[in-house]
Amino acid sequence: MTVQTSGRHVRRFDRKARLLHVVLMTCFLGLAATGLPLLFSEEGWGRALALLFGGFRGAGVVHRILGATLLAAMIGHVVDVLWRALVKGERGLFWGPTSMVPQPRDITDLIGQVRWFVGRGPQPRFEHFTYWEKFDYWAVLWGTALMGVAGLILWFPVAASRVLPGWSFNLALFVHGAEATLAIGFIFVVHFFNGHLRPGKFPMDLVIFTGTVSEAELRHERRGEFDRLMAAGGVEPLMVAPPASDTIRRGRLIGTAGLSIGIALIVLIIYAVLRQSLA
Repeated sequence: MTVQTSGRHVRRFDRKARLLHVVLMTCFLGLAATGLPLLFSEEGWGRALALLFGGFRGAGVVHRILGATLLAAMIGHVVDVLWRALVKGERGLFWGPTSMVPQPRDITDLIGQVRWFVGRGPQPRFEHFTYWEKFDYWAVLWGTALMGVAGLILWFPVAASRVLPGWSFNLALFVHGAEATLAIGFIFVVHFFNGHLRPGKFPMDLVIFTGTVSEAELRHERRGEFDRLMAAGGVEPLMVAPPASDTIRRGRLIGTAGLSIGIALIVLIIYAVLRQSLA
């Protein structure tokens, strides 16, 4: 998809949101690259991947550092949301057209899009966040919390053993591996397709890197939000300068690297599973 570097642009994500996404993306890719060698240590590619980090011990150290960074980033994000909502009074964070909280509209949008897919109705007029973007958001929060707790139990077994029964360690090991595999599959297949590889966005959507969309794109893809803004006085308050060429090139470079690594890892997982099932 070609990004317009001229004309009227609307701000969609601020610098804080874009930075958080880069941190999440970097940590998630690194956690996948260091965790998969442990899950598939019997595979040749698993051992080769571990060597990139100095062996399995080195991969474990990097995995813990990235895991702690990801957990800290998500805790900081939750604290920031609560501060903005409860202290600064941004009530729209918990309900309304710009909220990430699932609402009845999301169900009707999902049904409407299925009907649109089969030619039985018009395309839904999406708001600021679509139902699949909300699903992505909550999946990351839930998955990070679940894997984070399990990872901390495995990281500090002596301390955990003082308050937890012995069977909890087997459960933590299973949950950490199973949830991680599920998250990798979801991010590298569903999220990659919805965010970047679907028609109209292929080969990638740069909005999370540039922070802006053109007015025409907003009108076309999120007509519900566009109509709401126009009814409230127009999009002028959100108007910003088009993204610079350097910003677009940097976004393409980061996005291409992330997509390439993610697709390569999911292919290796599928190969390993098929190989084991046929053995």
